[in-house]
Amino acid sequence: MTSQTILDNVKKALDEIRPFLQADGGDITLLDIVDDKHVRVRLEGACSACNVNQMTLSAGVETTIKKYVPQIETVVNVL
Repeated sequence: MTSQTILDNVKKALDEIRPFLQADGGDITLLDIVDDKHVRVRLEGACSACNVNQMTLSAGVETTIKKYVPQIETVVNVL
């Protein structure tokens, strides 16, 4: 995959998960993708202060991103 394809597919993954986050008063912003393997995001709104945001990040966001881009190794929430 090219870097542009990776970026496009990560954005598609975030668009898929975003309605679930917004339903709980949160959102997510893509900050960057490092070396085409490491995604940095920012959980926002209610998601930033939620006590289960790490579970949301790994079970929801990371799983969805890896469905679109299997080569992604990590997804990190940057505060």
